[in-house]
Amino acid sequence: MTRISIAAQPIPEFGEILRHIQSARQQIFAHANTALMTLYWQVGKIVSEKVEREVWGKGVVRDLADYIAQTDPSIKGFSDKNLWRMKQFYETYRADEKLAALVREIPWTHNTIIFSRCKTPEERAFYLQLTATDKLNKRELERQIDASQFERSTISPILSPVARELDPRIGQAFKDQYVLEFLGLPDTHSESDLQKALTQHMKTFVLELGKDFLFMGEEYRLQVGNQDFYIDLLFYHRGLSALVAFELKIGKFSPEHIGQLNFYLEALDRDVKKQHENPSIGVLLCRDKDDEVVEYALSRNLSPTLIAQYQLQLPDKKLLQAKMHELYASVLHQPQ
Repeated sequence: MTRISIAAQPIPEFGEILRHIQSARQQIFAHANTALMTLYWQVGKIVSEKVEREVWGKGVVRDLADYIAQTDPSIKGFSDKNLWRMKQFYETYRADEKLAALVREIPWTHNTIIFSRCKTPEERAFYLQLTATDKLNKRELERQIDASQFERSTISPILSPVARELDPRIGQAFKDQYVLEFLGLPDTHSESDLQKALTQHMKTFVLELGKDFLFMGEEYRLQVGNQDFYIDLLFYHRGLSALVAFELKIGKFSPEHIGQLNFYLEALDRDVKKQHENPSIGVLLCRDKDDEVVEYALSRNLSPTLIAQYQLQLPDKKLLQAKMHELYASVLHQPQ
């Protein structure tokens, strides 16, 4: 007799059981990955010590790979190339206990990308933490490195005084420059083109913003008096517990742009913000800006706002590094 499946409302306990299964699977994967990274670390340590004492050379490591493959064909991932990577893995992190613990939290593929592409301990630590926190997949991690996320994260945006006082984390939650190469827009485009492209590529845009951002809508409608107004893009930031309004400008920043944004923030705080949430934050995202003009424009602004710049090509890493060094030098030479 054939059993006929009849669609029905799931029993409440079904969801609870599914959550237990999903949680257990995540724990199993995490434990398995930790064990695998510990194994690679141990193998890398042995190979490194043998090579350093000039006991082993390339030929011996190749023989080891052949021995493992022939003795137990079911064991995969121990080619001579991977054995040298395990050596590099161990040597990269052996002097840093904090990073040595962090590498065990992410997959091997991600680890190889980070230790082969990142040049400094600070850069490696940044991408290790970002991968573990945001659970980046391989493509997302590579994109963040290509987009110089580390270098850009060290250059804080210019904030209004109210924004700085509202929450010290605001400067870390936003960037001075956003890279939107994934939009595929031509150099000449309209604000409508920009808004439409961002909405179509929202998953990647949220990755660029940071995964604490939740998208609430485009052309978000506000009614004030008998008139309707529309915010280009509205988000909610979980960490800051605040609405975030993005206004898009395809030209250079001009001080009069702030008035419109302040009006939207006032309407959001009066009519949309919940009682337990913090004041709404405004971001004016423009194609170009003069930092001195921005600083003047924001110095007496009474709303938590910031001005950020976007670009449609991947940034020049050397230029960003030069700007980082300039900022570090200016901080070091400030009077105590």
